[in-house]
Amino acid sequence: MKAVNLVSLFEESVQKHADRPVLIADNQRITYKQLQTAVSAVYQSLKKLGVQKGDKVAIMLPNIPEFVYYCFATFQSGAVAVLLNTSSTSYELTYLLNNSDAKILVTHPSGEKRYQEIKDKLETCYTVLAVNPGQNHVAAEPDGSPGPLSAAIDPDDPAIMIYTAGLTGKPLGAVLTHANLCSELDMVHATFRRTPDDVGLCLIPLFHSFGVTVNMLNVIQAGCSTVMMDRLTMDGLFSTLEREKITYIVAVPRLYMGMVFYEKAAKYDLSSLKLCVTGGSAMPADFIPVFEQKFSVRILEGYGLTEASPACSFNRMETVAKPGSIGTALEGIDIKIVDEDGREVPRNTIGELIVRGGNVMKGYYKDEAATASVLKDGWLYTGDLGRMDEENYIFLTGIKKRMIITSGFNVYPREVETILNMHPAVQDALVTGKEDLLRGELVKAQIVLRDGFHPDEKDIIRHCKVYLSPYKVPREVEFVSAITQVP
Repeated sequence: MKAVNLVSLFEESVQKHADRPVLIADNQRITYKQLQTAVSAVYQSLKKLGVQKGDKVAIMLPNIPEFVYYCFATFQSGAVAVLLNTSSTSYELTYLLNNSDAKILVTHPSGEKRYQEIKDKLETCYTVLAVNPGQNHVAAEPDGSPGPLSAAIDPDDPAIMIYTAGLTGKPLGAVLTHANLCSELDMVHATFRRTPDDVGLCLIPLFHSFGVTVNMLNVIQAGCSTVMMDRLTMDGLFSTLEREKITYIVAVPRLYMGMVFYEKAAKYDLSSLKLCVTGGSAMPADFIPVFEQKFSVRILEGYGLTEASPACSFNRMETVAKPGSIGTALEGIDIKIVDEDGREVPRNTIGELIVRGGNVMKGYYKDEAATASVLKDGWLYTGDLGRMDEENYIFLTGIKKRMIITSGFNVYPREVETILNMHPAVQDALVTGKEDLLRGELVKAQIVLRDGFHPDEKDIIRHCKVYLSPYKVPREVEFVSAITQVP
């Protein structure tokens, strides 16, 4: 029977796989039953803090077991988990907490320091919970059983909110319902076909839509295990793959390219590895056969976006991948290529990708205009350009909207330009993407200075670091006499 919400999905997996390990982190091996105990303990603590159905609980944690505990405890409460990037600056965090109407922030000690800096500016978030990895929730004895939910959960109730960069420079909260995520999980599960014997690698940040869906929710659905890593070194990665007998990896292209270039790769036994999945940004087509030959494992590339929970298309194990293709639509999703008027174009003609399916978001939180601009007649207009061949394989060709994709994260130039223009020396600024082999693109800024000011590149970058997460900060600054490129 298919789960109708994430709480029932969790409970079904606990019943089926109680004694199997689910989370492996820092020498902890947490079983499904122990996970349930931890979630129940956190659920009780959230209830004592007054969390009710529909409340927003902001979670700003790295890839540690506590992320999972707080997520599922939030779902049990009927509340909405607002997933925030752990690198969010105080400036960004103020907007995110106020815009989301978050009641509580769950974070790590460094995040608590940022919260204390801005607490007087917050409108609804008056409670912060500082979480240290390894807190003994697993051994905690909750006050009885989890008991009844604070409210019945409808499949159309919001479950997760993830912020994605907006064209106007302000992030937009994509609201994903229980039904959206359960639909996405069924699509992904049919494609990757994981079993309880699989052991995955949880490396993509769980606050990312790709990470939370594929490396947390799908793990629970499949009844398998995942090894949680928060920091990446190639030595650490390869030793973990060998020691834990990892069977699959889901990651961004940068990881796989790093593996190809790693000089000591041959000394590790990776024979357990059966499948690699890449997404978040385009992987150079020439590297896929190189990776597959070097590690004797298939790598499947796909496509998605936060607003679609996120995966929409993938290559399949049973078919031959076409170089440069993001595969075909997942079962249960419709994808079309359309012109400016929304009319489907002939095969191999470039147009905008639009998608339709149970995985498509409810809308952007508190922004009807932005929602209406992308959701039209049941279709999600992605802003990505591509073509579809006669066999339904999709090839991306560009981006309709102004956006940079760096290491799997979306950066909207307008947001960075807004911050640059706050610098007293900047008269005008233009932000563009610059091609980069490992990251896909780098953020580059062109700047026109005001008369009498002479900052250098380091001054500009230092200014940006105060306000922007590291991945949004320009890697290259060019001072010009005039902006010649029209945004």
